[in-house]
This record gives sequence, C-alpha cells and structure tokens, in this order.
Amino acid sequence: MAFFGSSDKEKNTTKKIRTTVLKTPNVAKELVSLAESNGVNVNSLDFNILDMQTFTRMNDGKKESEWEEISNDELYELDDASALMNKKFQIKQVYEIEIFTKNTEEDKFKDFNIAVGANPSKSKIYLSIKEGSKLNYFKDFEQEITMLINNKKVRAGILINIFDEMLRGTISKLSSKVKVEENLVYEKNDTLLIAEGIEPVPTIDDELILHYEEKEEASEEDKVDYKKRGFIKNVFKDEVLIEYIKPKKGVDGRNCKGEFIPALEPQEINVPEFNIDDTITKKDEKDSIKYLAKENGYITFEDNTYSIKTDLDVDAISFKTTGSIQAGLDSEVNMNVKEVDFDKDAVGAGMDVEVTEIDIEGNVGPNSTVFAKKATIGGQTHKTSKIRADNVDINVHKGRAYGKKIHISRLEHGVVDGDIVDVVQAIGGDIRGKEVHIEICGSYVKATSHKLIEIQKLQGQENTFTIDALLKKDKRQSKEKNEEEIAGLETDIRDIGKEIQKYSQTIEKNKASFTELKKRLIHYKKNGIKMPSSFVEKYKQFLKIESHLESIKEELKFKQDKLNLLTTQTASFQDNIMDARIVNHDRWTGYNKLIFKLIDPPVEIVYEPQEGSEGKIFGLMEDDDGGYSIQVLKEM
Repeated sequence: MAFFGSSDKEKNTTKKIRTTVLKTPNVAKELVSLAESNGVNVNSLDFNILDMQTFTRMNDGKKESEWEEISNDELYELDDASALMNKKFQIKQVYEIEIFTKNTEEDKFKDFNIAVGANPSKSKIYLSIKEGSKLNYFKDFEQEITMLINNKKVRAGILINIFDEMLRGTISKLSSKVKVEENLVYEKNDTLLIAEGIEPVPTIDDELILHYEEKEEASEEDKVDYKKRGFIKNVFKDEVLIEYIKPKKGVDGRNCKGEFIPALEPQEINVPEFNIDDTITKKDEKDSIKYLAKENGYITFEDNTYSIKTDLDVDAISFKTTGSIQAGLDSEVNMNVKEVDFDKDAVGAGMDVEVTEIDIEGNVGPNSTVFAKKATIGGQTHKTSKIRADNVDINVHKGRAYGKKIHISRLEHGVVDGDIVDVVQAIGGDIRGKEVHIEICGSYVKATSHKLIEIQKLQGQENTFTIDALLKKDKRQSKEKNEEEIAGLETDIRDIGKEIQKYSQTIEKNKASFTELKKRLIHYKKNGIKMPSSFVEKYKQFLKIESHLESIKEELKFKQDKLNLLTTQTASFQDNIMDARIVNHDRWTGYNKLIFKLIDPPVEIVYEPQEGSEGKIFGLMEDDDGGYSIQVLKEM
C-alpha cells in the first residue's frame, strides 16, 4: 500500500508565513512552492479548503471539449459506471485554499497520527491510524474530522466527495465510539476504507506452466541437496503436467484520483507448439488448457513430443551423471542399472534411489540407499549401504537389507531383517525374520526369529540361533506399554487399598454413634420437631463417607479387572514360543548356542549342542514344576 504524507507528529517552526489564499488543482505542489519561497519546512504549513469546484469533459483524443463545472449536489451522480467507464470522460477538481502556519497547540488532532494510503491502482483509499493515537470528543467532532481527512486526501491528489460514500458512515461510527469512551486510545494499528473507485481487472498474458518441474522446486528444503538433480520427473495418473493459461484482456477501471485505467492488450507468445502421445490427455477449459498424465511413470520430451514412460535404463547412478533418483515407490518406474564392472559401482557413493522396481546388475556403493517394492542386485552391497523393499534378491550382501521376502545368495557380515529370509550361504552376519532359512551356515552368524530357524548344512561355529517372541518392534512397543500400564495400576491399587482401609476404620469406629444419631433424627421428623442443624450436618457427613467408600471400592474392582486383563496379555506375547523351532539338518560342528527368550518369566533358556551331535529339531518344553528347557524333538 502506498502512503501519502507523514503520520508522525509534526513540529512547529518559529518562522511563520503570511496567510495566503489561492486556487489550484494541485494542493501539494502549491504547499511546496510556498514553503520554498518563504524558506520554511513544508510540514510546518497547513491549509483549509474554502471552496471546491468539480469539472468534467469528454476528450476523444482529437478534439477536447470545454471543461464544464458540476455542482456539489451532482457529485454522487458521477459514480454512475456508464460515465466513469467511458475512457473519453475526464474529471478534475480545483480547490480554493487558505494556507497558513500550523499551530499545534490548538490542534485538536495533534495526537491522532494518521496517513492516507492506497492500493497500487489507487482505486482503494485507506486511512491508516497509528498505534498509540488518541482521540477526545468535542463539539463538531464529525465535521472537523471530515475536514481533516479531506485535507489529507486533497494533499495526496485524491478527489473528495466522489467515490467516498462510505466515509460518512465510517466517521459516524468513529464519532459514536469516541463519544462513549470519551478518551479513545488505539492499542494497535487500524485501517479504514475511506474511498473506492472502480478496480480494474488485470489483463492476463498467456503463460505456459511446466507443473512437473515446479513441483520438485516447491518440495526442496532451504538447504540445497546437490545429489538431487531431477534426472527424471516422476508423475502420477491424473496429475496436471503442463498448463497453458489462455490470454484474457482485463477490464478498465477508474481510480480515486479520477484517472481512467485502460486494460492492456494481452500478450500471446507462449502458444503450445509441442505434441503429446496417447499417455497424456489434453483438457481444454475456459481459462486454460491442461495436459494430464494417463498413468504413473516419468515424463519425457523427445522429438518435440511429451510422453509418460515406466521403464528406464541407465549405465550407472552417480553424482556426476544422474544424481539421486527418487521417483517414489508407487511411481510405476522400473529401472535397470547396467554397470557390471566389479571395480565400479552401479549405484555410486551417497546416492539415494526410490522407484517401484529396480534391477541393479552391479554393485551398490557406500552410504547409498535403495528403496523399492522389488529390488534385485547382481553384484555386492557395501557395508554402509541400505536396501529396503518388499521383495529383495541380493547376490553378495555386506550392508543392511529390510523387506518382507528376502533372498541372499551370499551373506558376508551384513544385516538382514525381514519376514521370510532365505540365505544360500552365510559367512557371518545378523539375520532377523519370522522365518529364517540358511542353506549353508558358516561361522559367526546370528539368526533370530520368533517362529523358525532352519539350517541345511552347518560348516562353521560360534553361531547363535535365537527364538525371540518380541523380535518385531511393534510387539516390543506393545509389551513396554503393557508393562507401564501394569506398573501404574499396581500403584493405584495399593493407594486405593490404603484409602479403603482408612475410611472403613472411620465408619466402624463411628457406627454406634451414627446409628443413635439416625434414630434421633427419625424421632424428630416423626413428631414434627425441628431437627438441629448440627445433627443434620453430621448425618450428611457420615453418608458422604459411606458413599465415597462405595465409590473407591468400585474403582478398585475396575482397576483389578484391568490388571488381570493386562497380565493375561503379557503372557499372550509368548503364546507361540512353544511352537517355535530351531532345525539343523546337519551335524553340529564346533561351539554353537541356541537361545529361547521368555517374557514371563523374563529369562533366557540356553542350550549348547555337543559337537558332532545329530540333534535336528529343537523346541522349548515346560516340565511339571513349571520350569523350561530346550529339548531335542522327534518332529516339527
């Protein structure tokens, strides 16, 4: 918003000018001229409007007609849009003013800090009132504040008594408020609309918006990630890819200075000249033409034609070539990374890849991540790499892999966490899953499951095979929450028990006196005798104690029932542990350890098979004394 004039408290100067009366269409210019000729600051001058004349004429650009004066009574008729929207129509005002030196001591509005402002087209004029401004009511308040505002408008070149029908109501409301409060103080800045012309509607030039590019820019964080180079632009079905904004001429207007604002002719320089194939649909609407994706994938532009594709072949993913590729798991983008040289990385160091399916023929480099629904890696993963997919197939794995169904040809001290995990050969490593199947197990392997661990051939030692009912994070969290609730309930039950004991003793101790008091009150009531207020109060107190005792007994029962339920739930966390099995189809070699982790009681049952023994199926058994042990079973 543009502001005219100053809202700061203006200072008087010692030098005064002779009062001057003149006629002018430009008050601001005359004030500056008079201040300069008298060697004073223009802010030290003020003026009164003695008279005002309004003139109109028609100007067709060829021959100008004479200005004609219209009376003040006819001013509001100028708001007729048919006249104001005629570009040949012109309007001006001439003011007879009296200019003099300000006398701030007599200024009734010296603490009312205001300024007149406008929107860019000057078709809306506002009165800005500064925080801390003060107003006191006095006789002729409305008339003088109207004069003050009109002076501000005229000084800014804004016409008065035209476009300002709302001013009378605004001043009336302000006057009523000041009159009620007597001393009005503005605790925050305020803005009032004091004039409104005809706002022009801007012309719209044609524009071609590539939404598929802008969405990535909008999602970037403040810190630029130079790994993300936008090698591909993923899109989704029904997404608006490109939009052509049609040119549209605006609507003329007229501002509060009386100036006609013509609408410019729109520019048309971005008309689409590209083609689309059958993977993109064109939608012609009133104000624009939209190009939408018919399917998920990534957008390409080749031979002046836009298309959506799903299959993508690259030699390698690296910082220098593609940068990180993050199309999304649901993008339907299927990648094939063809680099097979084992001295190079098919997925380079620090790269992040997220697609629906990916087939990496070579290696995955350090500190890289691969997210997909299905991932196949023909080379090896670095120990600092991370692979996450529903279905994972890795040749040589040294990093971390997460998924539902995971197949590893050779595990070399990597981490595997999934539902069904199949490892052909394990040479060290940490395996976690609902089911773990190892064809050839070397040494230093840690395998954890809550259902089944199966080894076909055991060729190493120092291995640990663990059955853990709380293997999955959600189960661990549920158990921890369960234990917290149990601890809280046990504390509550203990405290409520103490409170019940205290109130029970109080009732038992005063039972005889309560019975006697009750008999006396019945006697009073039966014989129409006014009951002593002290007796009634004691009786009510005793009833409250009894009621509270019953209430906390019910609360105790509720919490005990809930505690029993939670305790049962705790035991249920390990319901299936008795059905879990560790199976070795080979002889035991060297030192190995089998562990079953119990929740209730929280102990670990350990079994160390003797070297050379042929025990194949191991499960947890409970003896007659409630103890647990790992035993060799004959069948699953």
